[in-house]
Amino acid sequence: MSNLPSPARPVLVPSEGARAILAAAEVLFASRGYDAVSMNEIAQAAGVSKANIFHHFSNKKALYLEVLRTACSNDSAELLRELEQQSGPVIERLQRFVAHHLASLLRNERSARLIQREVRQGSDSRAKELAQQVFGDNFMRLLTLIKAGQAQGELRADVEPALIVVLLLAGNIFFFDAHRVLRHLPETSFANDPADFNRQAMELLLHGIKPQN
Repeated sequence: MSNLPSPARPVLVPSEGARAILAAAEVLFASRGYDAVSMNEIAQAAGVSKANIFHHFSNKKALYLEVLRTACSNDSAELLRELEQQSGPVIERLQRFVAHHLASLLRNERSARLIQREVRQGSDSRAKELAQQVFGDNFMRLLTLIKAGQAQGELRADVEPALIVVLLLAGNIFFFDAHRVLRHLPETSFANDPADFNRQAMELLLHGIKPQN
C-alpha cells in the first residue's frame, strides 16, 4: 500500500502571521539553504519573535517542509482539483495543466529554484519526506487524471501512469532550467515562447516523433 498522502487531504490556509513567516523563510532558504539558516534569522526577517514561529511550526524541519509544500502547490494544486471535477477530454485537461505548470515555474522562479535545489542536493531521508509530504498530493492527482484518460481510451493503457506524469513534468522543468541558454542555440525559437514549447512538447508526447501515416 502506498504511503503517499491522499489527494483528498483538506487544504489548510495559513494565518497572516504564518504567511509572513513562510515568506521570510522562503527567501532565506532559497538564498542560503536549509542548514545555513537559523530560526533567529527567520524571526528577525519576519519581524516576529522566535516563540511566535514555534507557535505556528513545531520545529525548523516542519517550517522548511511547509515552505517547500507552499512553493510546490501555489495555484497548481487548485487547478488540479478543478480539473478533477471537469468532464471534458482528459488530454485537453492535461494540456491545460502542463501550460499552467510551466507558467507557474517561470512566474515563481525563487520558489522553483528552492524546490529544485532540495531535490538535487537533499539527503535520502529528506527525499522521502519530499515525496510523501510535498509532492505527493499533486502527483496523485495527476496519476488519477492519467488513469481516467487510460480508462476512457484517450491514452495508451500499456504505459505506466507514473511514467506519463514524469514525462509531462520533465519537459517543463528542463525548459525552466535551460531556456536562457536554449534561446542562444540555433533554431530554438520556442525558447522564447513557453506556450509554443508546451504545444510542441505535448504533440510529441502524444504522437511521438515517427512520421504520421
